[in-house]
Amino acid sequence: MAPQQATTDTSTASAPGKVWFITGASRGFGRIWTEAALQRGDQVAATARTLASIADLTATYGANVLPLELDVTQPDQVQTAVTQAHAHFGRLDVVVNNAGYSLVGTIEESPAADVRALYETNIFGTLAVIQAALPLLRAQGHGHLIGVSSGLGLVSLPLIGYYCSSKWAFEAIHESLAAEIKPFGLHVTLVEPGAYATEFGSEQSLKFAPGLDVYTGLRTQVMERLKSSEGGDPRATPPALFAVVDAAEPPLRFFLGSQNLPWIRGAYAERLATWEQWAPVSEAAQGVSRQSH
Repeated sequence: MAPQQATTDTSTASAPGKVWFITGASRGFGRIWTEAALQRGDQVAATARTLASIADLTATYGANVLPLELDVTQPDQVQTAVTQAHAHFGRLDVVVNNAGYSLVGTIEESPAADVRALYETNIFGTLAVIQAALPLLRAQGHGHLIGVSSGLGLVSLPLIGYYCSSKWAFEAIHESLAAEIKPFGLHVTLVEPGAYATEFGSEQSLKFAPGLDVYTGLRTQVMERLKSSEGGDPRATPPALFAVVDAAEPPLRFFLGSQNLPWIRGAYAERLATWEQWAPVSEAAQGVSRQSH
């Protein structure tokens, strides 16, 4: 049963803390943010594909955590988990779509089935959570949807092009969503981390496409570069996330870490320069404007 206070008072102003729903809470950012939210006195519905991977949270945080088994690629499970979490705590203030993984392989190498599976988790799983949560958030009159994207949702790299493409789609969906639900008093933020020393590079978070010999050199070069890059400390991130969710007017996009801004600034400067260079050709393709009568 939900605490009486949670069921009778759904205003965030008078609530003792925020109520979170977090997917992918067993490791990486999901685990770190779950524990950080609980440590500051918030309540969390923590979800993971296997309940055993998050069952230990109850021993430490008691009734403030609700562990739920959830495979985001199963829409019925998503609906049940979101509904159960809302009923248990009486409201949901912050919904964090964090579950996801990366497919490693060139565009030519990666089987279509692997690309579809990637999108089932990274895109359709996210959509299932959003669509299950929105009616509840709209009815309660407040709520903040956090989509864990990446700097790779803005710039693509070789060998992980399909993962990047899923994040580009992720970005577009959330940008449209933000405009659509703003009139209801709901917020959307895309959290875009740079490279961090999380389990995202582990076997559980990576799937490798069958390799073609012609790409062996590229694969070695890219993987060596990734291994040698210095990742940020994921345990330094909770205060930044809390600043975003506690803000009266949170940003639509938020870089996590120091790496992305200079990288993206350079990438966008290059894009603008190319568009400017080709502007005369582009403008000539407009033709003569015609007004309808």
